Amino acid sequence: MPFIPHTPQEVQEMLSVLGVEQLEQLFEEIPGALLCQEALPLPTPLNEIGLTRLMRARAGQDRALLCFAGAGAYEHHIPAAIWEIATRGEYYSAYTPYQAEASQGTLQVLYEYQSMMAALLQMEVVNASLYDGATALAEAILMAIRSRPNLPKRVLLPDNLHPHYRQVLQGMLTGQAIEMVALPFDRQGGQIDAQALAAHVPGSFAALVVAQPNFFGTLEDVEQLTDWAHAQQALLIAVVNPLSLGLLQAPGSWGTTGADIACGEGQPLGIPLSSGGPYFGFMGCKQSLLRQMPGRIAGRTLDRDQEEGFVLTLQAREQHIRRAKATSNICTNQGLMTVAATIYLSLLGPTGLQQTALACHQNTMAMATHLQQIPGVRLFFDRPFFHEIVLQLPVDAQALHTALEREGFCAGVPLGSYYPEMANMLLLCATEMRTADEMEQLARAMRAQLPQER
Repeated sequence: MPFIPHTPQEVQEMLSVLGVEQLEQLFEEIPGALLCQEALPLPTPLNEIGLTRLMRARAGQDRALLCFAGAGAYEHHIPAAIWEIATRGEYYSAYTPYQAEASQGTLQVLYEYQSMMAALLQMEVVNASLYDGATALAEAILMAIRSRPNLPKRVLLPDNLHPHYRQVLQGMLTGQAIEMVALPFDRQGGQIDAQALAAHVPGSFAALVVAQPNFFGTLEDVEQLTDWAHAQQALLIAVVNPLSLGLLQAPGSWGTTGADIACGEGQPLGIPLSSGGPYFGFMGCKQSLLRQMPGRIAGRTLDRDQEEGFVLTLQAREQHIRRAKATSNICTNQGLMTVAATIYLSLLGPTGLQQTALACHQNTMAMATHLQQIPGVRLFFDRPFFHEIVLQLPVDAQALHTALEREGFCAGVPLGSYYPEMANMLLLCATEMRTADEMEQLARAMRAQLPQER
């Protein structure tokens, strides 16, 4: 059966009602250059037995490596209760509440999520939610551009922002005539080069993006950067790791008046790595920017009988308003991830979040100590970090990474493919999951793979 089970006769009857002869006429507004002119190179279809055999073979290729990689997706402990609750039918089959009266429980979870995230970020309003961290940042930039119509459509984008985020921004924003101006990073500390900011005068750009921690794991001077951006009449967009806020200053309190928009990847909040997803993006902003916020917001109210109820108070998606007025969409998988994050935050609470963040930081410091005892290995940047470090090696990082993978380690992320001048550098992470014995195992394996001093 075809995916859309309409017969040719039914299709013609619908077209005749619309007054067109061919289905293709409905898509004439799409430029011809964007249409696929050739058949897709798809493999031969498989029956159920063949497909099952193939997928089992693919699954068998997975190996349980000891993970010291981070770079935006992190292996954290996920309490068993989280997904035991999130996969109950009440949430699992009703996690996109379009009809509020049929989804009170889910709407209440979203309301609680917004409340907890607003407290964590110290932002006045939080939505629920977005696709992932990269697209959340793209939406934040679009918000900034819309809210600053009198300023050039230019955004200052640091080179120490996650490379995948920068790639997504290129794909989503360049077609909308938004100029992204690269800001170099300091080669000694890894933070945004303060001298590069001097070239940008007030009124010449709409927003400055600051990642805290940045891609290298080092910390930025967020107080100074926030106040500098506001002095230039621009917005400050914060990209943060939510788990790090158990220790680090919340973006809503950066500088004199706080970041204007805060966004990032929600995966650290109880979401498994799961080969890359689904994850979810979060976003918070100041009240003055509420009408520019994409996604949806759940609110608490009273019905005519004075009974408490939960409703969608902001729905900026295509199903609810004219598509020309819509800001962004949000799909069901991310709604379910938000439910899981709500349960995670509820179980840990402020103290648990702080303890987890502290354990991550302490493990990374211990890992740095272990690995720097290996001849030729040193910490590259000299600034404070959260739970990721960049190591400079005496050999090519990709070659060492491949060798360590054969020994059962996912030893971080080689940086050469993102920064060619850093081909001998490795980005490593240690979360609360790593033990002292595991870090010692990594150190021994790395030492065995590196040239020995004579």
